[in-house]
Amino acid sequence: LMAQDLAKAGHPVYIVKMPFNFAFFKPDAAQAILDSHPNQKFVIGGHSLGGVFASRYAAQHIDRIAGVFFLASYPDSNGNLGNSGLPVLSITASNDGVLQRDKYEAARNLLPANTVYYSVKGGDHAQFGSYGEQKGDKPAQITEQEQRNQTVNALVSWMKDIPATSQKSK
Repeated sequence: LMAQDLAKAGHPVYIVKMPFNFAFFKPDAAQAILDSHPNQKFVIGGHSLGGVFASRYAAQHIDRIAGVFFLASYPDSNGNLGNSGLPVLSITASNDGVLQRDKYEAARNLLPANTVYYSVKGGDHAQFGSYGEQKGDKPAQITEQEQRNQTVNALVSWMKDIPATSQKSK
């Protein structure tokens, strides 16, 4: 649904199918999309573990990436974007019981100084992915629709400032 909302806002969206719904099993999944659009740069991102692998991919393909977004996620050392010069958006939720806040805070040094941070007040981890309750998560205090609206609005607003692209891969 978030992808549909982004598409309605005028942003082409590509969703990469992951084996078993885990980015771990297909870390270069975005390559086929980039190969099919050789003259375009893309915004890439993902939720939770998907964001980790999106940052790893972006770090290895800086010349084809226009920006990176994280939904309840952060990069690891293999996805260090600190000196990349890329626009980065990090969206979290105040009731996220899954995101490891200490690791999230420590990973800020792997992001550019101009990273934009946004928090969905009352949102939780699972509502970013629209897949129902997740073990360890805290209950959301807002509806999934409200969390999606805030997330889409933050993404659309952030992408307005990214030059030469309105493309998105997730």
